[in-house]
Amino acid sequence: MNAPAISTEEITRAYIKVRTRIEKVVTEHKLQLKELEDSKDLLADALLEHCNMHGMDSFKTDAGTVTRKVRSRYWAADWEAMYDYVNKHKAPHLMEKRIHSKNMVDHLEDNPEDVPEGLQVDKKYVVSVRKPTST
Repeated sequence: MNAPAISTEEITRAYIKVRTRIEKVVTEHKLQLKELEDSKDLLADALLEHCNMHGMDSFKTDAGTVTRKVRSRYWAADWEAMYDYVNKHKAPHLMEKRIHSKNMVDHLEDNPEDVPEGLQVDKKYVVSVRKPTST
């Protein structure tokens, strides 16, 4: 005996229900993670203060070893100057390797005959589902 076919309306309704539930779970977890990250930051600040107060870069406890280190983050205030610097010093390793997908789509649409050698692309169909609008 064949099972009754599920209509596309029922599938769409179920899709929206599942997506809404996912959004709710993600939101709840983001709030929980934020609380945990805030607590961890407070504890890290207390450990850093201990290191600073005692002039230590590391210390051991029965619960674990704490190490203080400098973490640096870099960014460019002037990207043109940064590109010039990278070119001048032949230092492309200073940059991260990734392609801006939307900009590449636009570029290829404008230059369909000029595809960069070795460019890789992965395309697949996806669906987008919107809730019905009020009429």
